[in-house]
Amino acid sequence: MTDRAQRLTQLVNDVFLTNGTLLATGDALTAPAGLTAAQWQVLGFLEDGPATAADLARRRGLRRQSVQETVNRLLRNGMLTRAPNPSDARAPLLHLTRTARAALSGLETRRVEWADAVAAGLPPEDLEVTLRTLGRLRERLAEVKTD
Repeated sequence: MTDRAQRLTQLVNDVFLTNGTLLATGDALTAPAGLTAAQWQVLGFLEDGPATAADLARRRGLRRQSVQETVNRLLRNGMLTRAPNPSDARAPLLHLTRTARAALSGLETRRVEWADAVAAGLPPEDLEVTLRTLGRLRERLAEVKTD
């Protein structure tokens, strides 16, 4: 294995580990609001306006089926409502309810406090380099096919 391939493999492993930690942290942050990290992600995307489950999946790079499961739980919990979609009758638009907006509002202070605490231990220039690197990595992953 080339050094370049080994370093990328190391990066991928670290991203997977970091993702797991972020999801566990998100679950801990959202538990007082009765949400999971996955539910928080869905609700957060809908703050910008209504979308379909497929739209949410595309924006997160996830399978539509897994997003649909989360959406179904949020519908059952009164966090979302469905409305007809003028562009596609088979794919209803999802809207936040007042309950969801209140939960998101309550989470914002916790999120900001957590983000400030984590960021305080990281040099700002490291965060900028990491953001640029992850963006470029996403572009390369889209360019290089695995088949």
